[in-house]
This record gives sequence, structure tokens and C-alpha cells, in this order.
Amino acid sequence: MTKKSLRNRLKVYRAMEDWTQEELARRVNVTRKTINTIENSKYVPSTYLALKIAAAFGVTVEELFQLDDEEMPDQL
Repeated sequence: MTKKSLRNRLKVYRAMEDWTQEELARRVNVTRKTINTIENSKYVPSTYLALKIAAAFGVTVEELFQLDDEEMPDQL
């Protein structure tokens, strides 16, 4: 069975803009911790938040977030 996980490129895009996590958080009206947990793949943002983040960078959601297949053992 394959489990889908979500990879993101927030850190890359933040570096290109020279933004801190705090700056991005302020621009999309969330906490710095939210940005941190998204970057570390511990939290999957809502569609609304993903769209807001993409808009802040002027890119599409697909440029920031990609599905990543992970092999998982079959569960009964």
C-alpha cells in the first residue's frame, strides 16, 4: 500500500524572498509556529492557507506543495 505525504518548498521560497518564518506568518495571518510545522511536514495546511501562502509568493500551490509517495506495509 502507498501512503501519500506532502512535500513543500516553503523554506526555498522564503530564502529567495529573504523572509523569516515570522515574516511569512505575518503576511498570511498565522503564527510562526504554524509556518514551522508546515515546513517540517508535521502539519498539512488547509486549502485556504495553502492558497494564501502561494499568493504571498506569487506562485501556484503546485509550485510549493507536491505529493510524495511513501511505501507502507499493507494493513489488515
